[in-house]
Amino acid sequence: METWLLLHLQCFLIGGLVDSSPLTSASRPGSVSTQVGLQVVLPCSWKSHVVGVDGSTCHIQWTNPEDTVFEQQGVRTWQADNFEGRLAVPQDQLGSGNCSLIISDTQIGDAGSYDSFVVVDGVRAKTRVFIQTVTLLVFGQFWVLLTSLLSSGEVFAWLVLMAVCFSLSDHKALQSRGSGEDWVLELHTRHSVRVIFQGRNSSEWTDLWMRGDTNSERVEKHPHKEQLTIKNLQSLDEGLYKVLDKRGLAISTVQLTVAGSSKSSQVEQVLQSRMATGDASKSSCSALLIASLLVTSFQIPHV
Repeated sequence: METWLLLHLQCFLIGGLVDSSPLTSASRPGSVSTQVGLQVVLPCSWKSHVVGVDGSTCHIQWTNPEDTVFEQQGVRTWQADNFEGRLAVPQDQLGSGNCSLIISDTQIGDAGSYDSFVVVDGVRAKTRVFIQTVTLLVFGQFWVLLTSLLSSGEVFAWLVLMAVCFSLSDHKALQSRGSGEDWVLELHTRHSVRVIFQGRNSSEWTDLWMRGDTNSERVEKHPHKEQLTIKNLQSLDEGLYKVLDKRGLAISTVQLTVAGSSKSSQVEQVLQSRMATGDASKSSCSALLIASLLVTSFQIPHV
């Protein structure tokens, strides 16, 4: 499977290099993008869709393909349980037409399409007037690193297309520490409930930490921050770490190397070198090499 994916991505990348016109960082109309753990606003205005509605008692509804996720009428609000108090509409701006949906602590599972409606009183019954559809895209830090290259207008920016295929949603990072050092793993959000680990030479995933666990001699959860400290790193700690939410979706993936060189550290060095020097002569060959290393370093796990 991994071999097929690598070949497919390389062919896709080569095909894209024929036309090296730069992509733009702007999303397509009707879409909003954010990172896991951040706040995002899905824009909406009801003023141009209905007339004669009292803004102070305006009834706004947001839905996704599965169900209604949020409603607000005046000061009364309701939201779906799976959003756990993370949704809001700006009450002080509702009268002027702003019915944008604010999502706090965005999770991977929040990605998808959202429809907004204003509910008006009819002669015999209430009527829902459709306002618009907004698509929410939830990305990770690794995606943001690659998209930052788009402004250069070079061939190297086509790495973003590879990232779409296999690194779209969760945070990804390549990190290196020395033997005996302590390492801090970012959990990113209070919705992180589990950390699993796969050793560098293993195909098995094991539980490293669960929310609510008592701190051990080597693994310690920060009492206030969403951070996990792994103490006194050893060579056996080298491998992949995945932070999961309660639905089993990956919030982040970190490949850790301990006191040595590996494909992941080579990729990190190449990326940092290119970002630091701003060399305008990046070649398609080096882009393909880095893409190959990225795919083989972040092999898709089967948890």
